[in-house]
Amino acid sequence: MLEEYLRKKRQEKDLLLMTHIVLGYPNFDDCLRVVESMVESGVDLMELQIPFSEPIADGPVILHANQRSLEAGSEVERCFTFAEDLSKRFDIPFLFMSYYNILFKYGVDAFAERMQRAGMYGAIVPDLPPEEAGGYVAEMRKRSLAPIFIYSPNTSPERMRLINRSAEGFIYCVARKGVTGASTDFSKDLGAYLERCRSATTLPLALGFGVQDRADIDFLRGQVDIAVIGTQTIRVLETGGVAAVEGFIRGLR
Repeated sequence: MLEEYLRKKRQEKDLLLMTHIVLGYPNFDDCLRVVESMVESGVDLMELQIPFSEPIADGPVILHANQRSLEAGSEVERCFTFAEDLSKRFDIPFLFMSYYNILFKYGVDAFAERMQRAGMYGAIVPDLPPEEAGGYVAEMRKRSLAPIFIYSPNTSPERMRLINRSAEGFIYCVARKGVTGASTDFSKDLGAYLERCRSATTLPLALGFGVQDRADIDFLRGQVDIAVIGTQTIRVLETGGVAAVEGFIRGLR
């Protein structure tokens, strides 16, 4: 379902844009306003992070947003309810992003079932390796949900092919080693890495970690299908408020 949507949208655009928000940050009312702004600005799909106390793949900006959301009382069921409302209001795919402890505590089968009822398209679970993901992948596929997996610059070609066997929807290509939020060198080296990614899968490719401005977006045209922007949007929200988000997103196009 997700892959079909992406391929259809790629016939209309040379690069799709996926944004990332932390649910409940700075609060759920502002979250809704941010989502409205992003959809009105032409975002093609959106990653909704269920806050977690130890988000190991995330840098200080998103870590702070997770902590603030949890301190304000965000809970998993509230995130599901909010996501279900978004999927009914807006005609773009929404994905969950969170860490495996959330799914484990909720129950993987119950989590996937609740995702389906909420109208979600898939999930990104960055700390779940494919070798340990058999049950999760089966529950997702049973409900036509996309289990999205990750390539990194250190992933060998053999492991890329292994990951591809579990993945659906698209492959999330991490632009560099480390956590979210730091600068990325968009150069020929990155281009060579993306060529390796492309040779290992027929799925659409998304690239995140360090995408910050129009120049980064332009560099990625023709190399990936989806540009992912997360930390920079939170920075804009923190400095300019909700009103600044729409202008920022429009400027990326």
